[in-house]
Amino acid sequence: MVAVVGRVAVVTGGRRGLGAALVDELLARGARKVYSTARSVYIDDRPEVVTAELEVRSAESVAALAEVAADAEIVFNNAGVLLPAALLTGDLEDATETFDVNVFGSLRVARAFAPILAANSGGALVNIHSVLSWLAGSGAYGASKAAAWSVTNSLRLELAPQNTQVVGVHAGFIDTDMVSAITRPKASPVEIAARIVDGLEAGDTEVLADDVTVTVKAALSGPVEHLTFSAIS
Repeated sequence: MVAVVGRVAVVTGGRRGLGAALVDELLARGARKVYSTARSVYIDDRPEVVTAELEVRSAESVAALAEVAADAEIVFNNAGVLLPAALLTGDLEDATETFDVNVFGSLRVARAFAPILAANSGGALVNIHSVLSWLAGSGAYGASKAAAWSVTNSLRLELAPQNTQVVGVHAGFIDTDMVSAITRPKASPVEIAARIVDGLEAGDTEVLADDVTVTVKAALSGPVEHLTFSAIS
């Protein structure tokens, strides 16, 4: 388990939505410093927040962040993209970008920060997935989150020797700009951020951040044809 108080954290995609809520939650729990990233430069006036430009599709950009944030002890892989389209009829470039950001982007961050976490007593890596990791019908987004879940589970094994806690987070729809056009019940980013940090500090390897996620995870042992997007309506 990794306590937040006095720690240095990195939150990718920290400018808005769940990322911004995570930055706020970390500071509220006593984090000493939080590096918060976005695709473009922005300002946060709080002295504990260091903003940084990051493009997770670029190995050079990720490496530059790792150089700046060499004191990081907790890394939240939160940056993601939602380009809704069917796998068969949607733009293949959109599907490729979805995987490059949601899967390979988070892997680039993990690879860059693994030696930093090792040097700083292990720390923690927290990867944000989705309940859609387990449900059909959400196109490349769900497929990318399923792949990210698998990557996280393998990273947990690879990072165990250096004492890095690896946490996989699953949640349903969160009330952010990313899903503003989707008319389904949504959880508050503040509530989800609190549950994520609760899980981190409790030493959890997986955080099921809301009731719908708990229900869907329990259904994984049933018929695969029941695991569809409509299951969370």
